[in-house]
Amino acid sequence: MVVGEIIEERDLVIIGGGPGGYSAAIRAAQLGLKVTLIERNKLGGACLHVGCIPSKLWAHAAKKYSEIRHLNEIGILMENVTYDIEKLLRYQTKVINQLEKGIQALCKANEVEIIEGIATFIADDRIGVENGHQFDTYKFKQAIIATGSKVVPIENLPVNQKRIFYADEIYQLQELPSDLIVYGNDYISLEVASSFRALGVEVTLLLSSEDEQTLDATILRELERLFKKRKLKIYKEVDLMNITEDNGEIHLDITVRGKEQKLSGSYLFSPGKMIPNVEALGIDRIGIQQNEDQTIKTNSFFQTSIPNIYAIGDVTNGKQLAVKAIKQGKLVAEHLAGEKMEWDENFLPTVIHSNPPIVSVGLTEAEVEEYEIDATISQIPLQSNGFAQVTGKKDGFIKVISEKDTSIIQGIHMIGEGAVELSSTFVQALEMVAKEEDLTFPFYPHPSLNEGFLEAVEELLGQAIHVPPPRVKQKI
Repeated sequence: MVVGEIIEERDLVIIGGGPGGYSAAIRAAQLGLKVTLIERNKLGGACLHVGCIPSKLWAHAAKKYSEIRHLNEIGILMENVTYDIEKLLRYQTKVINQLEKGIQALCKANEVEIIEGIATFIADDRIGVENGHQFDTYKFKQAIIATGSKVVPIENLPVNQKRIFYADEIYQLQELPSDLIVYGNDYISLEVASSFRALGVEVTLLLSSEDEQTLDATILRELERLFKKRKLKIYKEVDLMNITEDNGEIHLDITVRGKEQKLSGSYLFSPGKMIPNVEALGIDRIGIQQNEDQTIKTNSFFQTSIPNIYAIGDVTNGKQLAVKAIKQGKLVAEHLAGEKMEWDENFLPTVIHSNPPIVSVGLTEAEVEEYEIDATISQIPLQSNGFAQVTGKKDGFIKVISEKDTSIIQGIHMIGEGAVELSSTFVQALEMVAKEEDLTFPFYPHPSLNEGFLEAVEELLGQAIHVPPPRVKQKI
C-alpha cells in the first residue's frame, strides 16, 4: 500500500490504552461520541501489566504473609509456612489477563474501535498508524494523547545491568533475592522496601536526598520506627556516586549526609526516572508545545497548543498517578461531549501501599506553618481503637489538622491498616470544606477503624473518649 493512498476519517482518536486512555474512550462512547482507541502494545498500559496491579498484588501477598503470627495468636495454627514465588507469578498473570479481557469487553460493548499500532501525527488533523508492514492514515476531528510515561535509569546507574531492577521489572522476578538495596524515597521505593522485607528479604533502604518528600513529618517518623522494628536498615539523605559489579555482588559508593560510605549487596532497586512517552508521536513536527521536562503543555481544559488535540495523564505536568489520568480522561470526554468540566487536584491524595499503608490528603503540619495558619492538630494512635486490637493491626495513627478560627479541616494523614479504604472519606471531607462538627455529627460503626477517624476529629475539640487527658503539671 502507498502511504496516503487512502485516508480514513474518524471523530475522536485516543492514543494510548492505559487507565486514562480507555477511561476517556468508554466515557466518550457513553456520551454518544464515535471513538477510536489506538494502542501499540496491550490495553491497560504499564499500570496494569508492570505497575499498579503487580505492585499492589505483591503488597497484598506481603501483608498476608506478615499476618501469620497474628493468625497463630487467634488459634489458626500455621507452622513452617513457606512462600512459592512461582504461584504468585501465575496468579499475577491470571489477574492481569482477566483485567485486560475485561477492558477489551467493555470497549467492545461500548462500540469503541481498537486499532493496534504505533501512532504518529502527520498533521494537526491527521495521524498515521504503523503495524508491522502496514501503515494507515486517519483524519480526525479531535484527538487525546494518553501515552503515559516510561522508566529510564537515573544518573550514575548503568543500563542493562542484571543486578539492577527498575519499577517496570521488579515485580517480574522469578525468585526472591536474599537481599535487596532500595534507592529512593518515593512511594514506589517505599512499597518495594516494605513488600520485599515482609516476604523475608533483607532490605536496605537508601533515602535519596534529591527527591522531594511531601508526606507529613510525623508519618515519616512513624514509618521509620516501624521499618527499624522490622529490621529494615535505613540510610537518610543519600547520594549515589558510583556503582560497580564484582563476584556476583554490586558495590555502591554513596554519601550519607555528606559523608562517604561503601555498601555491597546482591541486587539494587531504583524506581528510575519517569519521562513522558512521546518520542514516537511526532508532536514537534506539528508544533505541540512542551515543558522543560518534555511533558506536554496544556490549559485548564487539557488542550494542547493545538486546540483540537488534548493530553492527559503522565504526558502532562504534575503527579504521575493513574487516578489522575483516569479522572482527566473522563473529564476531557465530557468536555468534548459538551458537558461542563471542572478540575481541581488540590485534594489529590497520596496513597502508599506500604506495610502498613499510608494516606495523606491536604496540608501537612509543615505547610500549615508555612502558610501561617493558626491550626489545631490531633493525633490518635490506632492502638486505642477496639477494632485495631481485634485484628492485631495496632501500628500507626490518624492525624487531623483544622483551622482554629473556622474549624475547617485542612489536612488528614494516616499510617496504618485501613488507610487506603478511608482515603476517599478523607478526600470527601476536604472537598466539602467540612468543619469539625460536620465530621463528629454522623454515626460511626462500632467497632471499626472509622471510629479512629471520629476520635481524631473529637480530639481537636478535647472530646476523644479513648485517649487520656493531657497531663497537667501540679504546682508545689
